[in-house]
Amino acid sequence: MAYEALFNSVVPQPRFLTGQLVMTGGVDELVREGRLNPGPYLARHLGADWGDLDDSDWQSNDTALRTGEDRLFSSYQVEPDLKLWIITEWDRSVTTLLLPDEY
Repeated sequence: MAYEALFNSVVPQPRFLTGQLVMTGGVDELVREGRLNPGPYLARHLGADWGDLDDSDWQSNDTALRTGEDRLFSSYQVEPDLKLWIITEWDRSVTTLLLPDEY
C-alpha cells in the first residue's frame, strides 16, 4: 500500500526532507488495522519535535539537524503499550517509521 499521499501535506514547511518514506511491517499492520495514525508523529518529527527523548538525545538531534552529519531520531509514546520510533538517515535519503522491537 502506498502511504506517500498520506504524508505529502503533513507539515507545510518541514525543517528537513524525509527522503524516501518507509515503514516496517509492524507499523504497516497497525495502520491497516486502524490502530495507528502516524501522520501527527511524522509531523512532529519533521518539525524537530523529537518526542520522548532525554535532553542529551534532544541536543544530539538539534546538532544533527544543524550540521547534517548524523541521523535524526524521534520516539513517541502513542499509548501506554505502544511506542513509535522515526529515524531519518544522516544523508536525509530515507525516513523509517518503526516499532522499537523491529530495530
